[in-house]
Amino acid sequence: MSPLSSCLALAVVCAPLLAQKKPVTLDALSRQPAAFGGAPVVWSPDGKRFVSARGGKLSVYDVAARQQRDVLSLSALAAAATKVQQPEPFGWENRRVREETYQWTPDSKDLIVLSGGDIFLVKLDAGGWLQLTATPFAERDAKLSPDGKKLAYRHDHNLYVIEPASHKVIELTQDGSATLLNGELDWVYPEELELGTAFWWSPDSKSVAYLQLDISRELVHPHVDMLGLFAKPEPQRYPKAGTPNADIRLGVVAASGGQTRWMDLGEMRDRLIARVYWLPDSAGLAVMRLNRVQNQMHLLTAQAATGASKLILEERDPYWINVRDDFAWLAEKQQFLWASERDGYRHLYLHDRNGRQVSRLTQGDWEVTGLARVDEAGERLFFLSTEQSPLERHLYSMSLGGGERRKLTTEQGTHTVSISPSAEYWTDSWSSLNEPSRTVLRDAAGNQVATLREPDRKPQKEYDILPTRIVTMKGADGALFYARLIKPADFQTGRKYPAIVMIYGGPHGQTVRDSFAGISWDQVLAHRGFVIWQMDNRGSAGRGHLWEAKVHRRFGKQELEDQKEGVKHLVSMGFVDPQRIGITGWSYGGYMTLYAMLHAPEVFQAGISGAPVTDWRHYDTIYTERYLGLPAENEEGYRQSSPVHFAKNLRGRLMLVHNFGDDNVLYQHNMQMQVALQNAGKHYELLVYPQKSHGVTGPLSRHMREAMTEFFERALK
Repeated sequence: MSPLSSCLALAVVCAPLLAQKKPVTLDALSRQPAAFGGAPVVWSPDGKRFVSARGGKLSVYDVAARQQRDVLSLSALAAAATKVQQPEPFGWENRRVREETYQWTPDSKDLIVLSGGDIFLVKLDAGGWLQLTATPFAERDAKLSPDGKKLAYRHDHNLYVIEPASHKVIELTQDGSATLLNGELDWVYPEELELGTAFWWSPDSKSVAYLQLDISRELVHPHVDMLGLFAKPEPQRYPKAGTPNADIRLGVVAASGGQTRWMDLGEMRDRLIARVYWLPDSAGLAVMRLNRVQNQMHLLTAQAATGASKLILEERDPYWINVRDDFAWLAEKQQFLWASERDGYRHLYLHDRNGRQVSRLTQGDWEVTGLARVDEAGERLFFLSTEQSPLERHLYSMSLGGGERRKLTTEQGTHTVSISPSAEYWTDSWSSLNEPSRTVLRDAAGNQVATLREPDRKPQKEYDILPTRIVTMKGADGALFYARLIKPADFQTGRKYPAIVMIYGGPHGQTVRDSFAGISWDQVLAHRGFVIWQMDNRGSAGRGHLWEAKVHRRFGKQELEDQKEGVKHLVSMGFVDPQRIGITGWSYGGYMTLYAMLHAPEVFQAGISGAPVTDWRHYDTIYTERYLGLPAENEEGYRQSSPVHFAKNLRGRLMLVHNFGDDNVLYQHNMQMQVALQNAGKHYELLVYPQKSHGVTGPLSRHMREAMTEFFERALK
């Protein structure tokens, strides 16, 4: 054989080795950027363009031309902004507060942008920008009036309006304080009702409706920053189950200033305002009011001029009422769209202006998961649902008059959409278990007209991402469960492997979905020789209200029984060692990890509990009371649901992980669990981080994952 032939032969033999993919390691995980499902888009009012932020730039996409261009560098705007003061005390703002960073002017030509605490007018076609505010404080939650002539914003617990043309500033409220919030939410409202803002422009631009929250009766939790030379108190208003919520009321004030007209919504002590919507004619508001334990919803309409209100619809539920953004008022028809779970699944109904049901639009053993757009001119509505599968999300359209619905998304997996105001075009981002996310532009019929973002396959080409398999199983009572399974790298038939159960398990959470995960801690553990198992038990989301409602008045019990059946099924597959099973989760998953370790020690030999609720009396009012009721009315339910009372049952190896400054599940939970374990003579491992958030992020997350991985290596191998 010639030297050239030898080299060619060697190249053929070595090629597979050179192309071998790398295992997923903690290094690979730490280098992985945050999951990207497509940049959120903001459509122009005429539906001809949309803007999005990507790669540090603001881009505008022209639908007709199928062209995208960068408009400006976002860092340039941030550099131009005035340096703002530090937030005032009690500054524990919830992460779910939503501010509209990009807003189109009504003529669809220019853009209002919030950056660095200041407000800018970006000239999309002419180029450049104008800085509308330059103050030493941040203009928060700035909103452009529908006519484009005014901007409302909040600062220092009060509301203001600025006229960009004249730079004139008008005070709408003057009585705001650290405990009286005008147009501003407390911590618990956005966290548990997902209410992202507390003021709204009227459609005619003449008035602003706003919520006022008196939080003086809310308990103060004494957070302390321990990182400086001296400990620094950082108190947080945090209402615990059974303690006072904020006193709340709804007012309307003229955009030119003046006295606030307060809406008479009846007795509001121990009531919640879940949603507020202006009526199309600006004469009044639609208000969703909940009782404290959230099993009764009243829809009222209130006259803006007089404050008088009337009840037009009442919804009751034997368990609780879930609140979502799927209400819409139809101006021409004088009707409104209403969502209800009255038959066990969330479906859409049409009611007249007096609250009488006109028609039922959707029905079946599946649920509407989101209202995507109401096209009143075209008499159509668009919604996402689980009709195809509870593991997927697809977009459907149907006539407002009812009848057949049309499925517009065809690709398997989980879709998120953004539909233009005219409903002529929409963006579609989707992924599946084996396909990374991509984004395309579609027309009203669902036809793809442009590709906006190709899937990023680089991680799949570089790393050995082990396949995730969906497993279906039936419980002893016939209930159908979905789980996901990842087998270890270099899996060998006949060998018994340790397994780790990943868990969340609580209301509003669904972890088993047909969507792409890519490089994850699951993959790291699977490459370390662990079987990964995750199952959605009763009490989780995506399967209808009755499925979720199994946790009513008692947490932990039903969830654990289902998880035990899941583990039993996993072991029956023949490749898992039943004496080496671990469990881990965060938040409700951390709670379930503790509950499982203390109530099924024969099943779980090791557990890592992240930011767990350990005593439900210490969690917030709106979440806890929705499911468990008031502590005084369900003392035994609270006690049996709380792991802190069962520390003596611990037999396996346990690690607790928590941020000391967690604003959601307070570190108090972890501390009291530690004392209970100490008093019971039980040993545990502990990781405490200094961040002021519910999750551990940044470089500290690498430290945490290393310690957690090493714990399972020691405990289960």
